[in-house]
Amino acid sequence: MAKLSVGVVGYGYWGPNLARNFHTHPGSRLAFICDTDPARRERAAQDFPGIRTIGNIEDGLAGDVDAIAVATPIECHYALAKTALSAGKHVWLEKPMTARSDEAAELITLAKKQSVLLHVDHTFLFHGAVAKTLEVIKRGELGEILYFDSVRTNLGLFQQNHNVVWDLAPHDLAILLHLLAPQGKRPDRVCAFGAAHFGQHLEDIAYLTVGFPDSTIGHFHVNWISPAKIRLIVIGGTRKMLMIDDMSASEKVRIYDKGIIVDMASTPADSEEVRKLRVEYRSGDMVAPRYDTTEPLRTEVTHFVAAVRGEAEPISSGEIGLGVVRMLEAAQQSLNEGNRVIRV
Repeated sequence: MAKLSVGVVGYGYWGPNLARNFHTHPGSRLAFICDTDPARRERAAQDFPGIRTIGNIEDGLAGDVDAIAVATPIECHYALAKTALSAGKHVWLEKPMTARSDEAAELITLAKKQSVLLHVDHTFLFHGAVAKTLEVIKRGELGEILYFDSVRTNLGLFQQNHNVVWDLAPHDLAILLHLLAPQGKRPDRVCAFGAAHFGQHLEDIAYLTVGFPDSTIGHFHVNWISPAKIRLIVIGGTRKMLMIDDMSASEKVRIYDKGIIVDMASTPADSEEVRKLRVEYRSGDMVAPRYDTTEPLRTEVTHFVAAVRGEAEPISSGEIGLGVVRMLEAAQQSLNEGNRVIRV
């Protein structure tokens, strides 16, 4: 079977990782690297001798290429993806998918019209720890999901045009949508609090609360001014609880047989002592299951190639990308309007 021919557009922070994986994967080949910056094109030529480097996407689309991987600033995503999709190319689009939800929806419609794949690069959906968590949730080990808490912090990596919400929150918002989908849970409202401490009017710390039609709740802490890098998710269910600690050297996934048992059959409801006795706490074993430790981006490229060939159902689809953008928009609106709850 012929290898999938992929052109990478953007050779800044993430582009070199995409180029490396598409160049070395047995199911794909790197057709070209595109960047408007001559210095970056020169670096790409040094990193990948023999691979064509170009300054605009149109030159790449004119050749024999099956897919375009876009790794540029978010402001460029919509135009580049639209150009590639209109040319009948499959598109791998860096997250966040677009700067506006109407742009994301338009790209989804265009991809369907052209019968091509639109994939959004939410790499953490392909992390072995997240894949194992999805497996645990699907088999009902956690029970019904009650809450999703995440913390994603580091010191530095300030962005010039986007606040910490648009920079860090997309990772865990995508994971939320991915993991809670098997239980039919989709968020319907967002509230955000944040602050800008360094004069750019861009929030460098924020807290997002995501509500669902039932009593499920999600909470996200994103922070550029933390003394420590933290990547932590805690998921609570009616049966068990699970923790993903991506900074742990081992046992990144831990399942806790802990929970609360409420006895609703007790006598007089007006008795404070009886009410206290109704709640019991269960504390059992902790299990650290094994999971696939393959580089997530490598796993994602494998999936992308298979999905383009029709051999796999898309995981990080345009629809998930749109869902994330809608929550980011709602969070931004909440920040702009005095922390008001915004429907999504």
